[in-house]
Amino acid sequence: MANVGAFKNLGENDIVSTRTLLHEAIPLTGTIVSGTYNDNNIKFHTHGMFQTVYDYPYLSSSANHIFDITYGMSTKSAVYDTSVNQYKKKKNVYNQMAQILVGYDVTGSVLEFDADGNILAGGDKLRDSFIIPFSRLLVKDEIKKESFSMELGISSSVDYAGALFNDRITISDVGAKNSYFVNSPAGEYGILYATASAGQAADGTDQLLKTAGAVEIGSYNYHPVGLIYYQAGIVVLSGSVFKDVAEGGIITDASGSCNFFDANGNVSSSFDEMTDQFTIKTIGNNLRNRIYNISFNNTTELNSTIYFCRANHNEFNYSTNPTYLSNSKIIVKDDNPSADPVSYITTIGLYSPNDELMGVAKLSEPLKKTPSQEFTLRVRLDY
Repeated sequence: MANVGAFKNLGENDIVSTRTLLHEAIPLTGTIVSGTYNDNNIKFHTHGMFQTVYDYPYLSSSANHIFDITYGMSTKSAVYDTSVNQYKKKKNVYNQMAQILVGYDVTGSVLEFDADGNILAGGDKLRDSFIIPFSRLLVKDEIKKESFSMELGISSSVDYAGALFNDRITISDVGAKNSYFVNSPAGEYGILYATASAGQAADGTDQLLKTAGAVEIGSYNYHPVGLIYYQAGIVVLSGSVFKDVAEGGIITDASGSCNFFDANGNVSSSFDEMTDQFTIKTIGNNLRNRIYNISFNNTTELNSTIYFCRANHNEFNYSTNPTYLSNSKIIVKDDNPSADPVSYITTIGLYSPNDELMGVAKLSEPLKKTPSQEFTLRVRLDY
């Protein structure tokens, strides 16, 4: 705040910083992901390493990128060998995402996705994984913890007309508000758990999922099936969601193994057979066509600095306008030189320590200032 060439320093009690988190609900129905536009909103890339999902036909100028779908396979996967279809691409996808989201060990080798987040303790690894990076347009700064939910059809049927969703599971980051990890180069992440959403008894007992290895949260049994990286906006989903118990998955034998279509309409009777023989594009199609819905809340972080600019009774009573001077002397009123000075505050300038103007705040209307008045003007800077 300037007063005839003078500046008033802001003290530590004159500056306050705040942080506000704004959330927005993002619902993505299965009809958007597959069905509404007969796959005209799905862009298949010539490199064959992932597919991109839009909310409208992607050639439309109003289309918005929603998320990508790809599949990665660790070289330590039980299925991996050089006879696997696109084995190099599947390996490269896995390693690229793992080095970004998990990092390296002391030897410089890329770490694998860890099922329980405790990398140092070892444990089960996610070696056959769907990877879904969501658009920054939807995620904003991050996904809100304990807001993510995805429903998948796990029926053995391959009838996409409806029978596919007779049996469904819900995948969510339940409990993530109080239990998440920070040992990722990409920021915070949580564990995704699966529980039955259709075909479940009233008492919460799973009819579709095995009981061994389940984690009891509330009155339901949950199975760890993946990871969600909140700031990166990426979901890593284990292939166990489509495997039955005999194959090392979470689906009960009574439910039966999930079947999958290949590019020619032929049916694969197991998840391992699909990931071994199908291309990444076809694997992505099979996941996408089993998505019943997805929902989460995004987060926008709004940082604010508030400056309290105080004009005491003996400050800023003279205008900085050159017309306030006459013959280099302050003139208040020609007809009454002894009257109190009067000024009108119209602008507040924020200056650097070197008296360089950094920002300007305008008042909605001039504010009359006299020696009998004091003002505290609040200037808020959002970023």
